[in-house]
Amino acid sequence: MSGPYRYTEPPSPKSATGTAAAVYAQAATDFGIPKPSTLIVLSSAPELLAPAWALLRESLIAGSGSRADRELIAAGASQANRCPFCVDAHAVLLHAHGDHDLGEAVARATTPGDERAARLLEWGRATRVPGASGLTPLPFPRADLASHLGTAFTFHFINRIVSALLTENLLPAGAQRWQAARSLVGRSVSRVVRADHTPGASLALLDSPGPGPAWAAGTSVGPAYDALRAAATKGAGLLDDADLGLVQETVARWDGTHPPTVWPELPDRAERPGARLALLAALAPYRITDEDVAAWRVPPFTDHCLVHLIAYGAFAVVDRIESALPASLGRLETR
Repeated sequence: MSGPYRYTEPPSPKSATGTAAAVYAQAATDFGIPKPSTLIVLSSAPELLAPAWALLRESLIAGSGSRADRELIAAGASQANRCPFCVDAHAVLLHAHGDHDLGEAVARATTPGDERAARLLEWGRATRVPGASGLTPLPFPRADLASHLGTAFTFHFINRIVSALLTENLLPAGAQRWQAARSLVGRSVSRVVRADHTPGASLALLDSPGPGPAWAAGTSVGPAYDALRAAATKGAGLLDDADLGLVQETVARWDGTHPPTVWPELPDRAERPGARLALLAALAPYRITDEDVAAWRVPPFTDHCLVHLIAYGAFAVVDRIESALPASLGRLETR
């Protein structure tokens, strides 16, 4: 299908059945966007689709506290990850919420005039760095930790999927560059964005998830996080033991910085294309090239495999950040 997809040809939502169709139906009513490319791009590996939607819905859309707060956190994470598509999306959604000044501050990468909003945006940025000191004290009530931290983790995953597999244009012809377009699109989804959404509605789409991490205990965010973690980590099976070990060791040492232009640790494209692609997906997805994809995606690898490998790299970073959370916030429960 045509559209913003870089390396895959995902099936049309019109052909979706079963769980995939249910995901698109929920997205249309709860997200306000009937065919979001951020979900469609995952449909080449349908086992990722429902978990990704569930974590997005249960944290950003149906989470506790203010939707504007969560949009600012998501925008901060997206800025830190250098994902212009998602930054623009959250600017539009802030417009939809009625926070036009905040939407423009996000779009233009300026500091919001409101001090609390600025702290939320900076907190979102800080979540990129494993063990960041800026995560505490929280700039929001502790009761909202699951939804707000879940939102950050959602977009640390989605930013990497988007940067790797979509173009940068949120709107046709790059119309998101214009304030009038951002405001107009925001108004078109404002009713859905401002509505209250019941937590837990997406969990029925998941296949027996566990309770999830301690910081999300007792919330619908926990099972959604657990389901996405389980689905994304299956992509590790696309790497041999040596490549998997290299990826795991490199991500374990990662300190939140963007890799240098000359990155000596990056595996050679010809010799270890799978490890290279997974590491790029994890640490610098915006640097994935046509040549990187072509070097790895040879038979028997397919679109399904490519999406899974990118998802594995993306969630490896989420795991790295989550495992380094301050003890006061709670870490993933021992299994």
